[in-house]
Amino acid sequence: MTDAAPSHPPLLAARGLAFSRNDEPVFGPLEFAVDAGEALLVQGGNGVGKTTLLRVLAGLLRADAGQIDIDGQPAGPSRRAHAMAYLGHLPALKADLSALENLHFLCGLHGRRARQMPGNALAMVGLAGYEDALARQLSAGQKKRLSLARLWLSPSPLWLLDEPYANLDLDGITLVNRMISAHLREGGAALVTTHGAYAAPPVQTRMLLLERPA
Repeated sequence: MTDAAPSHPPLLAARGLAFSRNDEPVFGPLEFAVDAGEALLVQGGNGVGKTTLLRVLAGLLRADAGQIDIDGQPAGPSRRAHAMAYLGHLPALKADLSALENLHFLCGLHGRRARQMPGNALAMVGLAGYEDALARQLSAGQKKRLSLARLWLSPSPLWLLDEPYANLDLDGITLVNRMISAHLREGGAALVTTHGAYAAPPVQTRMLLLERPA
């Protein structure tokens, strides 16, 4: 009789994760995990810490307690930078660069997904013909689509998506769901925050409900 092969650790796992601001608890302690090929939908009303949680996971804020592991290893800065792509409320674009220049610049910083090119990514998100448009000239929805093109080009397996449907029309919402589905099929994972106004992406999903601490 042979021993069963050990299961692979979750792509992301958090244990006892807690964060406070001005000595007031924002969330936690939290325990959750997300495996390759699935999404974790983080739900809750305004002000319960959804954005803060993603910023803690990305290393932009320091947790008060707990541990974050990536592939079973502590999530230090280098491991986070390699494994995580963060899509926040702000577009994180250089206003005086064109749409295509922004993507080339960001690929130079973070690398690029195999067999994907910036021009193709722009077409995929509906921005074909806007290659030379300056980022500051784009509408809020177009900037969001440009940020989605940047996300698609990222080689990072774990997407942290903070309200990814905001500023998008119905076609844009469908685009986000299609991107998440394709990313998960390729072995990636996603954490998606929502206050419940939009349907969850049609993928294998775990749920994490955040509430105000008592």
